[in-house]
This record gives sequence, structure tokens and C-alpha cells, in this order.
Amino acid sequence: MEKLVQMSQKELSRLEIMQRLSKKQMSQKEAGEILHLCTRQIKRLLKRYRKHGAAGLVSKHRGRKGNNRLSESVKKQGLNLLKTKYQGFGPTLAHEKLVEKDKLQLSVESVRKIMIEEDLWKPRKLKKIVTHQLRERRACFGELVQIDGSPHDWFEGRAESCVLLVFIDDATGKLVELQFVDSESFFSYSQAAENYFKRHGKPIAFYSDKHGVFRVNMPSAGKSDTLTQFGRAMQDLDIQIICANTPQAKGRVERVIQTLQDRLPKEMRLLGINSREDGNACLQKFMGDFNDRFADEPRSSVDAHRKLTAKDDLVRILTWQEARTISKNLTVQFENVVYQIQTERPTYTMRNAMITVCVDAKQNVTLLYKGKFLPYTIFHKQAKQAEVVFAKDLNHTIKTKSAPVPHKPAPDHPWRTFSLSKKSRNVPAPRGGDISILENG
Repeated sequence: MEKLVQMSQKELSRLEIMQRLSKKQMSQKEAGEILHLCTRQIKRLLKRYRKHGAAGLVSKHRGRKGNNRLSESVKKQGLNLLKTKYQGFGPTLAHEKLVEKDKLQLSVESVRKIMIEEDLWKPRKLKKIVTHQLRERRACFGELVQIDGSPHDWFEGRAESCVLLVFIDDATGKLVELQFVDSESFFSYSQAAENYFKRHGKPIAFYSDKHGVFRVNMPSAGKSDTLTQFGRAMQDLDIQIICANTPQAKGRVERVIQTLQDRLPKEMRLLGINSREDGNACLQKFMGDFNDRFADEPRSSVDAHRKLTAKDDLVRILTWQEARTISKNLTVQFENVVYQIQTERPTYTMRNAMITVCVDAKQNVTLLYKGKFLPYTIFHKQAKQAEVVFAKDLNHTIKTKSAPVPHKPAPDHPWRTFSLSKKSRNVPAPRGGDISILENG
């Protein structure tokens, strides 16, 4: 009975060449050129074919276990860690932690295969490819910095949801600033930008979306202001703001936010971080490790950042600033509050003069006249009107403006020790029964 021999397409090609060599229909040199083998290897194959026939061309490694196969002990140890310590991790991140933290010798594809077999991770379906115009990276570090904010449950329920502000350099893909904040607002972006400026210097331009912090989307009738407060501050610092027309245009920061949403919560879980303050404290170390893994070298070695100068007064520039006209009584109204200016000079010299009202992140108000501070007193506070809030800030505004929790009196509060009238105190307590009636008499 003839034995069935299973052969691959490569082995079938070799069989055909060996048959032609046996019939002397071609030379060994020609056979080597077709199979991309040397003449010595062709001689070996021909010798095996003449001795064992077609079975001699079948690989002897078929059916055997690979020499570099993953050991069962390593596989079992890795699976236990994936189901406990690294539960919810993706294959790439899980592989990094298994190698770095637990010193397991296995490849990322082995981790992926284990997770798929154990139903710990499902391969993503390929999305329909949409072609977008390719934009080449900028050449210099600091030439263009993409900025955006991402609201997310960063602490996986261990703390309140918040927003992560992300600053990423376009030339290198390097994270230059991360910060957890309440919401995307002027003051939160200003604080993150100030930290970035002090660490690296001023970039040439910021690349953002069309959020109301960066762009006046609905100009008010009769107003000629074309800059937001953040835009005005960046103009004072000679930093250009460019707004992307679509999310794909600033795809670098969009993609890195997806990566951060996967990696950062798991890193903080492993470190036992359960508050925003501790989260902000660990971000510098996280950025360093992230940049070591994913940042690229720029095409140019020139650093386009510019150093802060004495003119760049960040304390003054990064404040909310609005112009006001001084009345005849030397008063100024701002945010439903009337400020009475105190001055020793004649009052007529400052009537109808323009001043700048500056408000910092702590709601401290400063009045500037020709670059100098004006002393003032609060004259009157008016009732607060309806507030205009952007859609992205609605949840944060409702949370901060919600009704306060009712105060619970202390155990020794007089309200708790309140006693009845003298006449009521003399009424004897009922002796029995579930219901008692106090009669007036």
C-alpha cells in the first residue's frame, strides 16, 4: 500500500526540479538558480530524492515541537498575571509589564496569542481605510505643538472623572505637558502652558481644535474682538494659534490621547494612585517613560523654542483681561461688582479713562492703568444674572454650582437639647400600650 506524503508548495517545486534532474533535462547549476540554492545543496537534495523518493524532500522538522517554543511554566505564569494583576491590559502594554516588572521571557505575539485563546482580548476588525492628505511632520522641536483635552474616567472610579490636557510636539511626537484639570477652560490651559513654558520655552505655534478657548466661534453683535482670552495671551507672548478644521488634521494628538486612555489609567492602578493630586505628581515620570518608548528624532537638530524674557510677565499675561471705562465717580463695573477707585490725583484727570481689569485663577481682581496698579474698594455687588456656559463645560458648571449639602447640627447643638414647656414636662409618661394620648387639661 502506497504511503501518502504531504508536501508544501515549496517542496512540490523541489520535487519537480529533482525529477527533471534525474532525467537529465537540466543541469544542477540551472536547478540552483531556479530554487535559489547553491550547487552543493542541490546535490544533497538529489541524493535524498534518489534514496527515499518524494518523502526525502519533506522537511524533517514537520510534526516536531519547535526548539524556541514557549515553555508551559512561563505560559502558565503569564496567564495567571494576565488574569489578575494585568486584567484589562492590551497585548502590547501587558507584554511590556510582563517583561519589565516580572522578568518573563516571551514575545508580544505570544502574549497576544494567549490572550486570544483565553478570551481576554478580541482582535479588532479592520476599519475601512479612509485616505487623508498626508502632512509631513515639522522639522524642528518646538516649531508646532498640538494641544487638546480629554474628559475620561482616568482613575477608573477611584476618584472623580476629570480632563487631561495633552501637549505633544509635532516634530518628535514627544509629550511636553500633561495635567489633570476640572475642565477645558482658559485658566486650566494657561496653567498647563505656563508649566510648559518654564520647562522648555515658548514654541512657535499651538495647533488646536475649534474650542471656544482658542477661537471666537460666535462673535457678539457690535463687538470687533476676534481673539479669545487665551488667544490674546498667546499673542502677547508671540505664539501663533492655528485651529484645525477636522480631528484628522490634528491626528497626532488624537491618536496619543487614545493611547493615554489605555495606558495611563492602568499605570496609575499599578502605582496605587487614587487622587488627582497624586496623579499630577506622577505625570512627569510617566512622560519620560512614554517619550523614551515612542518619541522620534526630529529632522533638524535646531530647538525652535524661545526663552522667556523680562517682557514675558506670565503672572500678568495669563490672566483674564477686559477693558473698562472709568465713570465720572471713578467707579468701574465688572462681573456685577462696582469697584471704587482710590486715588490722590484730581478726579477729573481719570474720568472716561480706559483701564484693564485682570482676574487670576484664584479670582483675585487687579486694575491696571497705563501698566500700573490702581487701588480700589468694592462699592456694590449686584445680583448675578444667567451665565453663558460652553457645552464641554456644562457638567463641571452644574457640579460646582449645585445646591450645598444641608448642614447637620452637632450632637451638643442647642436645637438637640431643646426641652418642652414646663406644663408638658410635668405630664407623666404612659405606663403601657403602643399608643399614648396627651390630653390638655
